[in-house]
Amino acid sequence: MKALAEQITELDGVEICGRVVGVRGLMVEVAGPLHAMSVGARVTIETGARETARSIPCEVVGFSGANALLMPFAALEGVRRGCRAIVSATPGAVRPSAGWLGRVVNAMGEPVDGKGPLPAGTAPFPFRNSPPSAHARQRVGAPLDLGVRALNTFLTCCRGQRLGIFAGSGVGKSVLLSMLARNVDADVSVIGLIGERGREVQEFLQDDLGEDGLARSVVVVSTSDEPALLRRQAALVTLSIAEYFRDEGQDVLVLMDSVTRFAMAQRDIGLSAGEPPTAKGYTPTVFTELPRLLERAGPGMAGQGTITGIFTVLVDGDDHNEPVADAVRGILDGHIVMERAIAERGRYPAINVLKSVSRTMPRSADPEYLDDIRRARAVMATYADMEELIRLGAYRAGSSLEVDEAIKLHKPLEGFLSQAKDEAPGLKEGYVRLQKILTGLETEN
Repeated sequence: MKALAEQITELDGVEICGRVVGVRGLMVEVAGPLHAMSVGARVTIETGARETARSIPCEVVGFSGANALLMPFAALEGVRRGCRAIVSATPGAVRPSAGWLGRVVNAMGEPVDGKGPLPAGTAPFPFRNSPPSAHARQRVGAPLDLGVRALNTFLTCCRGQRLGIFAGSGVGKSVLLSMLARNVDADVSVIGLIGERGREVQEFLQDDLGEDGLARSVVVVSTSDEPALLRRQAALVTLSIAEYFRDEGQDVLVLMDSVTRFAMAQRDIGLSAGEPPTAKGYTPTVFTELPRLLERAGPGMAGQGTITGIFTVLVDGDDHNEPVADAVRGILDGHIVMERAIAERGRYPAINVLKSVSRTMPRSADPEYLDDIRRARAVMATYADMEELIRLGAYRAGSSLEVDEAIKLHKPLEGFLSQAKDEAPGLKEGYVRLQKILTGLETEN
């Protein structure tokens, strides 16, 4: 009843309208009371006769002269000059509750799983919420069991940390994401599928996440055929839902696939609004919006829970220094690099441990096994430096003790880094197995 009462008080008392004066591509120009239309305001365009009227929700993204520029959340079929544009005084928000667990919603926070309406929470959570104040936030918490041996051991993640998975197309980042969705030791998972292929949504829900995984998750879906504004909105809604559970004192895992598609959606919006393109055609607002989105993840304030964020980044042409990847890497607390060459030789997940970094290491690792982790990294680095000579047969055994050791431990370490999709090793298990490999107690996978 409290939630219903709050929604009633938010209803607009006065209807403020403008009129459509032009449509250019995906951009709608509206003339009317500009004082009531700020950037980010919600406007609904009414089309057709009263019997066949269709409402198209839009958002104000800029101004041109005496007109407001709107981007639609739906197709513009039926819009004509003179259509009414009704301005909403209520900011965009969702009202999540514990009843949302196990549900699949769209970018507007509406159910799309056919399981009926969603129970509304008592308080609205804005789509564009601000992160907690920097001086009031807690520090990252204890190490978090990700359920992936290579990450647990060499890239230990803490509760409230933010990691990026950087990979080209077809390297296996979606499979790694599904392993994390099922295995991570978190209270709640909020999964954002941004610009996802429509065919893969049901596969992810049924095969990768499963009934048990879905029961403790909320999934936000926006497919690649939806308007750019909806794809951007899906990322914002994902963080808004996570913030609700964080404020309830729970440890939340946010999985977002992918930040790149969020950046592409923002690029489309910026170009339509007349922004100048910069690197790779990305507009300046892309690099403004990325930190505003990613900083919302992390530890909350005292008495709140945490949001551990794992965001995938689709690197263009396997170039890990392309603009979006470079910007995201500078914002997050670590990066997981996946390489096509590793995937091509059949080792999954195709994580390049030497190029990956967790910025909470070594403090987050178990001190008892820290020397083993350092030694294993050194061994892998030695093998990587000499790999070409070894494969060509140009290295002569006995020339270097370090290289001989690297050759001896290469296969056991490759087996250690490899993991089947249905495996779920714990933190301690990974450390113990690594120690056995380095002491010669385990010589093959």
